[in-house]
Amino acid sequence: MSADQLFSICNSIALLGWLILAIAGPRRWASHLTTGVIVPLLLAVAYLLLVVGHWGETKGGFGTLTDVAALFSNRWLLLAGWIHFLCFDLFTGSWEVRDAQARGISHWLVIPCLFFTFMFGPVGLLFYFALRIVRLRAIEV
Repeated sequence: MSADQLFSICNSIALLGWLILAIAGPRRWASHLTTGVIVPLLLAVAYLLLVVGHWGETKGGFGTLTDVAALFSNRWLLLAGWIHFLCFDLFTGSWEVRDAQARGISHWLVIPCLFFTFMFGPVGLLFYFALRIVRLRAIEV
């Protein structure tokens, strides 16, 4: 299997997870099991296999930005880095849904945060924290 094929497969799995989270997120099986465990676990296994299989093929590391650029000059390790994002962003989105449920925040309000977490990771998390603060202050009043 080529790196491009694996990229496509992992993107499709992650996209399916995001769709499940957005559409069925309030259902326990969606955020607790599917997007909170199963899909991130599949992505984590792919990540592990790539890192174990290709670590050391190129120079580089995490000490400087130049080292990171050198490390990611290997397409397989670049793919591992991408899968890292897919896995943790989805896990974060799943946490957002579960946290919102626990705090009584409407899923409809969380969906825009999920979109931004999907597209821009930390920006969506910031939006969710802002929503959570506003919502908790509204409850306190």
